[in-house]
Amino acid sequence: MKDFRRLKVWEKVHLLTLDIYKVIARFPREEMYGLTTQMRRCSASMGANIAEGCGKQGNNELHRYLYIASGSASELDYHLLLARDLGYLSDEDYRRVDQNLGEARRMLTALLQKVGTDRFAANC
Repeated sequence: MKDFRRLKVWEKVHLLTLDIYKVIARFPREEMYGLTTQMRRCSASMGANIAEGCGKQGNNELHRYLYIASGSASELDYHLLLARDLGYLSDEDYRRVDQNLGEARRMLTALLQKVGTDRFAANC
């Protein structure tokens, strides 16, 4: 069992989620149960899946949950594009959040590769 709070990727994702909550607070009220909910859900899912994977036994489970977090990152990527194209996000907010999401995705990919390599080595 690993402490997710010690992972830089979790910290990055957590800060990203907090930023998402701030920027979507300005979305139109009619999006309260639409895009707003979807963006909250997938951004929070990234950190939650990293945390859950760390609470499991062994790298196989961690690897699985990191993949789920990565999928949520892709979902958030699309929702950000949609929000920008609908005019709900300013260009400045979009660029900042997109840059932070890109960094988080690169960090997730690196961790996935490391865990995958460690998992492979353990099975040899």
